[in-house]
Formats: sequence, structure tokens, C-alpha cells
Amino acid sequence: MTKPLVAILSGAGVSTDSGIPDYRGPNGLWRRDPEAEKLVTYDYYMGDPEIRRRSWRMRRENQALRAEPNAAHRAVAELERSGVPVRVITQNVDGLHQLAGMPARKVLELHGTARSVVCTRCKVRSPMDEALARIEAGEDDPPCLECGGILKSATVMFGEHLDPAVLGEAVAITKACHVFIAVGSSLQVQPAAGLAGLAADHGARLIIVNAEPTPYDEIADEVVREPIGTALPGLLRALSEEGA
Repeated sequence: MTKPLVAILSGAGVSTDSGIPDYRGPNGLWRRDPEAEKLVTYDYYMGDPEIRRRSWRMRRENQALRAEPNAAHRAVAELERSGVPVRVITQNVDGLHQLAGMPARKVLELHGTARSVVCTRCKVRSPMDEALARIEAGEDDPPCLECGGILKSATVMFGEHLDPAVLGEAVAITKACHVFIAVGSSLQVQPAAGLAGLAADHGARLIIVNAEPTPYDEIADEVVREPIGTALPGLLRALSEEGA
């Protein structure tokens, strides 16, 4: 018998135990330093070399690329290894689900990845580590080595659209899943947030694990307010035992 598909939408709250800040929470970066938002806004980034230089300095100091998966990431990977069909749809750009052992092909990165850079002109991708090594060597705004174009993180900046192919696959998984778990997400940023409602509309069991209330709590089958690092592993173990 085919096991039910579990879809997990993960937000910033999943990675806070790994030392990566929640950008929109009560103590989030955007609330503490609104100017920082310019560093990841496409028009500012493309139009102002000083913004780019500051943005590269921010990336060099970013702890996300040195972070390690936490109990929540490991629990998701363990659920997949147990034989339960799992697909992760993540709003995070840190790559920690994959580092925890989740197969890359089963992780959809809605907002891209901070582990790569892309040329805004020729679209060639390369590892972020290589670009940061150039920063350490003295370049403050390293151009593309292929065409001389402007390099940016392979993340979706403010002002950019999500990759329609990735979003389309996320929608298809959401419609097909039997259990949809939204964890560590405020469910306020569209279109990702709307996946929770879409899952419920298509008959999935909707579970929300988040410290703060979300706009979709009222339609959820279960709302969990406990800390993610303990709540999610327990929840996923129970799903594994019941075959999801």
C-alpha cells in the first residue's frame, strides 16, 4: 500500500536553533535594522555599487553558511529515511535540510539558496565560497568571471519573482499531499503562505507548528506552540509510527 505523502513547509523558525536569525519575528533583522533590507532588495542592489559592497560584507560575516543542522532538520531527514514519502518546501536559503541528510531532489527552495551566486547578465552559477574567497582576497564587488556582469546571491531578493517552475512544483506537491506541516513560518509572505490554505482546500491534514499565531490557525487540524526543536521531532516520530 502506498504511504501518504507528507509535505513540510519550513520557515525561518526552523533554523533559529542553528543560530540563524528570524528576519520577521519580534526580534528579527528587518525590525532591528530596516536599512539592512536594502542590501537584499534587487533594485537597490543593482543600482548602487555601495549597496553591493555592503551586501558582500554582510555575506562574508553571515553565520548561515557556517551553521549546522539542528534537531528539527535532522527529524525531517529521519522521517524520509523511515520510508515515509516526504517533500520539503522551504522558505529558507541556508541549505540545512540537505546538510541534515534530506535528498536535494526532495527539497524545493522557494527563495533560492545562499550557497551559490548567479550572474545577473549571463546567469552562470558558481559556489558562494568562491565569491567570498575573492572578497577575502581584496575584491569588494566581484564581477562575473565569465562575462563581467554583476554577481548576486542565488536567493530571491525583494523585488524579484519566485522561480515559476519551483513554485509550480510546490503547488503540485501541496495539492497531492495527505499531511501538510507548516513549521517555523509566520505564513504571512505570499505566495508561500497560501500553500497552507491550498493544502486544506484539497483535503490534507493541516498542522501548524509556530511560536506566534498565523492567519491559517483557524483552519488547521492541529496548532502546536511548543518549541520547534522538541515539538517537530516528536510530531514526526508519531507520523512515522502511524505511517503518516
